[in-house]
Amino acid sequence: MTLTGLLILLLIAGIVGALGQTISGYSFGGCLMSIIVGFVGAFIGIWLAQQLGLPELFTITIEGEAFPVVWGVIGSAILSLILGLFTRRRVV
Repeated sequence: MTLTGLLILLLIAGIVGALGQTISGYSFGGCLMSIIVGFVGAFIGIWLAQQLGLPELFTITIEGEAFPVVWGVIGSAILSLILGLFTRRRVV
């Protein structure tokens, strides 16, 4: 994978993670945390879809690497919700 492909994948993961955090109502930081939540959420979403026997809905393929956008958003929202329930909210 080239550097350009990796950067595009990181960008997509960041957007997916930010969408998942917005849906769940919990935010864990900046861009780097959104990327991490996006990647982990994609794994959770794919696992959940396989367990339920559901198809991959919208997948972006970049240089042979597939990234499931819909399941990534759903998995990111689930991950953010679970992490948000176990962490304390900071009062600003």
